[in-house]
Amino acid sequence: RDGDSRGFKPRGEFAPGQDRPRERSEGRSFDKPGFGKPRSERSSDAPRSFKPTPSNGRHEKPAFKKKSDFKEVVAKDPETEKRLAEEAANRRVGRFETAPRYDLSGYDKKPGAKRKQESSEMRLNRYIANAGICSRREADDLIASGQISVNGKVVTEMGHKVETSDVVKFGKKALSREKLVYVLINKPKDYITTTDDPEERKTVLDLIKGACFERIYPVGRLDRNTTGLLLMTNDGELAEKLTHPSNGIKKIYQAELDKPITTEDFELLQAGLELEDGFVKPDELGIVTPDAMVVGLEIHSGKNRIVRRMFEHLGYEVQKLDRTVFAGLDKKDLPRGKWRFLSEKEVVRLKFML
Repeated sequence: RDGDSRGFKPRGEFAPGQDRPRERSEGRSFDKPGFGKPRSERSSDAPRSFKPTPSNGRHEKPAFKKKSDFKEVVAKDPETEKRLAEEAANRRVGRFETAPRYDLSGYDKKPGAKRKQESSEMRLNRYIANAGICSRREADDLIASGQISVNGKVVTEMGHKVETSDVVKFGKKALSREKLVYVLINKPKDYITTTDDPEERKTVLDLIKGACFERIYPVGRLDRNTTGLLLMTNDGELAEKLTHPSNGIKKIYQAELDKPITTEDFELLQAGLELEDGFVKPDELGIVTPDAMVVGLEIHSGKNRIVRRMFEHLGYEVQKLDRTVFAGLDKKDLPRGKWRFLSEKEVVRLKFML
């Protein structure tokens, strides 16, 4: 139910599991549960990196990604270009009609995002990441394996710096700094979080088809039946930052269960659970509805289906799961199934202030 804002009652006001008629209160949400626990109490798990699937199926040598199929289609068929643009416009909300250009060159990566003097030099791995084909870490692998050349010479040195005027190639393909695009989607059910589905099911790219020429990728993932916020971008560096659990990026979910959660199970969940792939503990937990059938939780784990598996471990089935907050971004003015471009202020905060 898009736009639902439900608050959670202090646990002393009712007993979870009590047989009461279900009540839904509008105008409140579990977006700010009160964050008092130290980071040291949070669980750690394996990072989930931002890795576009290479065409050769192997990750040792990431394959060069072409521009989106959309660009190739519209170059041949103006009618298709017009139709796809109209469909994208119908789903888009917010003040930006096209992907804005962000001036991020003068920001320092320190709290407060202080300005620094601009330099035309940058590290080679950053240049490759900015070309939109991989993350910085993957760019280091490309450099080390001798697949990158600068001005005709193969470079394998880590930390090598290039000028904007240098010619950088991946194999025989010249790279250029791609325009960075950031799209926020309020994902509906029945859309797959992938860029290509062999079974030809609906993907999140179908929601934004025609939004931009750049090839953008989902940051993390949401299950097919999970709704809520999903960020898509070609900024591999930011995507890696937002999906690495050591950064403690805030994600808040509302889970509607098949039965009221009991006081005992609530306390077990609050203390943390030992699942088949390790220990996991919510960073914050709260009851959203008086009938104790909707639970809000903040978690930074990137493990697959982690929220659903936590409740399944306690004997509950999650009937609806909605991500209401991701990295400080919320669903305000973003109805279900719609998308918008991020503002420069939002991008600066994500890249330099989190």
